[in-house]
Amino acid sequence: MSSRSQTIADKLTRAIIDHRLVPGCKLGERELSEIFNVSRIVVRQALIRLADDGLAQIERNRGAFVAKPSMQEAMEIYDALTLVEQGVAAQLSDRLGPAGWAELRQHVERQRQAVAAGNDALADVLGQEFHTVFVRLSRNKVMQEIHAQLVRRTTLLRSLITADFDYCNLLDDHSRVVDLLEKGRLKQAMDLIDTHHRAVVRGYIMDREVFPEMTPAEALVPYLDGTVDAATTAGPLRRMAKSPGNGKAASHLHIHLPKADPAPASRASNKKTNRGLPS
Repeated sequence: MSSRSQTIADKLTRAIIDHRLVPGCKLGERELSEIFNVSRIVVRQALIRLADDGLAQIERNRGAFVAKPSMQEAMEIYDALTLVEQGVAAQLSDRLGPAGWAELRQHVERQRQAVAAGNDALADVLGQEFHTVFVRLSRNKVMQEIHAQLVRRTTLLRSLITADFDYCNLLDDHSRVVDLLEKGRLKQAMDLIDTHHRAVVRGYIMDREVFPEMTPAEALVPYLDGTVDAATTAGPLRRMAKSPGNGKAASHLHIHLPKADPAPASRASNKKTNRGLPS
């Protein structure tokens, strides 16, 4: 893909993540070529990239549209993420040495300090990174690639989410998973990975009516006049998700799954409302 197509793909990606291009919005080649002052071939390459990342759907004889993921699709993605992380847990319980356990504990402690300081943004980032570090420590490149691919498919879902979640509860899950695995209690750790994903998604809803619809010309204004530099935001997001083992995490998103147990009443005061991503 040409550099111009990559730049356009990055700007469209950012506009989707920023809720400016909403699910179902038509991404017409002619209109986009006029907006970006490039040929339709360049725009078509960018749209193919968005389709590869799950952000757009290209329909024969109709063109391209911002993808409209279903709740069923979201549940399947997160079931798959759970299975991958459970497989990693099985590997770590047998193979991880003292340095690996120390790295996980240090990461949990950094997240704990962020929560204690009320730094929700940093707690989000560290919570996201925990899962990537967890998978990376398996040293299984296939697992890392599968995990990264699944995470890429959450990019659009992330743009549709409002959240109400408990940082302390999520942090405790991370700490308990490490404790259980280090003690060789694999079954309990695998069960906790599953319930962690289920519990954290209680506060997530997919609401397509939250954000106003705009035309592409209206939606892309901030990325054309330099107000927002999409190339330095959307690009790193993609590279982060596609580079397993680099110590960075892509978006860690959860969608509502059934049978989530209610949070303990004693932690109600720690609940946060946020449009960011949970840890």
